[in-house]
Amino acid sequence: MNEDSVYEVTPTKDDLLEEVMSLYGKEVLYIAYSYVKDYRLAEDIAQEVFIRFYQGVDSFRNESSLKTWIIRIAINQSKDHLKKWETRKLLFTNKLHEIIHEFTNNPQTQALHKETSRELHQKLLSLSVKYREVLFLYYYEELKISEIAECLEININTAKTRLKTAKEKLKKMYPKGVPYDG
Repeated sequence: MNEDSVYEVTPTKDDLLEEVMSLYGKEVLYIAYSYVKDYRLAEDIAQEVFIRFYQGVDSFRNESSLKTWIIRIAINQSKDHLKKWETRKLLFTNKLHEIIHEFTNNPQTQALHKETSRELHQKLLSLSVKYREVLFLYYYEELKISEIAECLEININTAKTRLKTAKEKLKKMYPKGVPYDG
């Protein structure tokens, strides 16, 4: 054997899991939180997402991007959690500003956008899930309409319509004369 030979090392499932958690952990947590509106529940759901990823990574067919697949798992896990009877009985509290504060490390950005972000996120969370999820995926995850449709398992035109309607609903929440950047 030649010592100068280059060996291509295939990452193990554990290595892939660690990389995916590092790359998409915050997004998965945020998606879960946008559904359940409770940070601890969102953390539990995020753990479940990565367990499902680990269990199903061998069956990933590369028909979509890894990010899209992870987001789809996160959405499904969140929806499944909301369907549970125990979850329906819970009263959720709005703690999104804690997550935003945690995710945003730049103090200048925090100070500049703190109040505006809090108000926007409160309004965003007041929308129904079908509008909230398209806004989140479009603006926060910066997915294309086709990727949103794939993640949500809906028609592209449905995704376009939901995004347009969501923007209109959000805009109506701002009184005339108040700056709105939708």
